[in-house]
Amino acid sequence: MSTLSLLNNRSKDSKSTTARINRNSKLFKTIIRAIQEKKGENVISLDLRKIPEAVSDFFIICEAGSTTQVKAIADHVEYLVKEECGEGPYRHEGMNALQWVLVDYVNVVVHIFHPETRKFYRLEEMWSDAAAADHE
Repeated sequence: MSTLSLLNNRSKDSKSTTARINRNSKLFKTIIRAIQEKKGENVISLDLRKIPEAVSDFFIICEAGSTTQVKAIADHVEYLVKEECGEGPYRHEGMNALQWVLVDYVNVVVHIFHPETRKFYRLEEMWSDAAAADHE
């Protein structure tokens, strides 16, 4: 199955059957806390709920000063969400290179960047029509 058809199926299947969330949802708050506990920096969330093309309700974006910290944040997000919310990620990507790790919970997608990689991809600019909030 191609990546595009996988995303199309995911957005049709997952978003229609999964309740939409907000910034006060347990999943959202748990992810933010997990990032903060591992000293993630420049933490922001983008509210994508009013963007029809978005495949998720929120992006949570942060950065870490080293590849070791990128991995620690990703692992802690997965651990804490499993412990407190009983959810595992739909999928995760980037655990080999550790420059940009994506942890996908369908309604919330967590992006953990190495600083240079974050500057290069400028995800916040790509989704500039989304409402942003700082979580420092």
